[in-house]
Amino acid sequence: MVLSSTHSLRLKYMSLGVLVLQTTSLVLTMRYSRTLKEDGPRYLASSAVVSAEVLKILVCTLLVLSENNFSVRAMNQLLKEEIVNKSVETMKLAIPAGIYTLQNNLLYVALSNLDAATYQVTYQLKILTTALFSVSMLGKKLGLYQWLSLLFLMAGVTLVQWPTESEGDSEQKVLSAGSQFVGLMAVLMACVSSGFAGVYFEKILKETKQSVWVRNIQLGLFGFVFGFLGMIMYDGQRVRESGMFQGYNTITCTVIVLQALGGLVIAVVIKYADNILKGFATSLSIIVSTLISYFLLEDFNPTSVFFLGAMLVIAATFLYGYKCKPVSGSAIKV
Repeated sequence: MVLSSTHSLRLKYMSLGVLVLQTTSLVLTMRYSRTLKEDGPRYLASSAVVSAEVLKILVCTLLVLSENNFSVRAMNQLLKEEIVNKSVETMKLAIPAGIYTLQNNLLYVALSNLDAATYQVTYQLKILTTALFSVSMLGKKLGLYQWLSLLFLMAGVTLVQWPTESEGDSEQKVLSAGSQFVGLMAVLMACVSSGFAGVYFEKILKETKQSVWVRNIQLGLFGFVFGFLGMIMYDGQRVRESGMFQGYNTITCTVIVLQALGGLVIAVVIKYADNILKGFATSLSIIVSTLISYFLLEDFNPTSVFFLGAMLVIAATFLYGYKCKPVSGSAIKV
């Protein structure tokens, strides 16, 4: 029993560690890909979302195949039984799939219109929305320490990513007020959609014993349909003129792979933890991104405010996982 508990704990934090690495890489490469100046047309965000869904379906199919001892017949029978025969259960996933597709498109819009600091700080509001949806939809009770950790986290991330005044900040000068407003609205909508879809999917996963990879195939199928329709509606003209894969390069393919694998990592994470703990891992990735920007890209100068924010975020991470003896009335529910 002790070994099993230790193994589960190790898997949980290993998953969170991988999520930090994945999120850090995705933010840096996605931002770079949306600001990279090239001679030809820039790749379509809607096309990248569709490509990521296709890749996710292929990877999940291979994982389901491996779970069935690489028997194609057994896999086909399982998918038919779980997806086709249980159509009602399958349709339940249309809601989070549609929201995830919208969220992925919104993040491309945000990173195309906002500087990295504004984007990263604002997007952390998803931790708060996730907590509120977890309490209201899952009936989760957060202790006093967890509520305090949420406050510490928000304060810490804000301090870490607090923009410094700089006369030579040419990027900020170039951005128009209208562009910043579009980016801000995109991030706010992504925060709400991320919180709701994440908790909804967590509820479905914990109510069934179905393979998480089968669930992701179902999500991917709906995501592909919604994403493809969105691409035709908003970028149909450009797709007809230059093709779906216009502007694709190595950086674009890297973004697509990271986005596709990120969804699978999140699915594993919420199987061993919950969405709020996943949010803390994402917050830690912001600090890692900032450190990489300083040591490798050399475009960031840490200040005392940065170190104070880093300490708050780390303290919040430990505070959230702190377990104390249950006391009557110690839990707060909204």
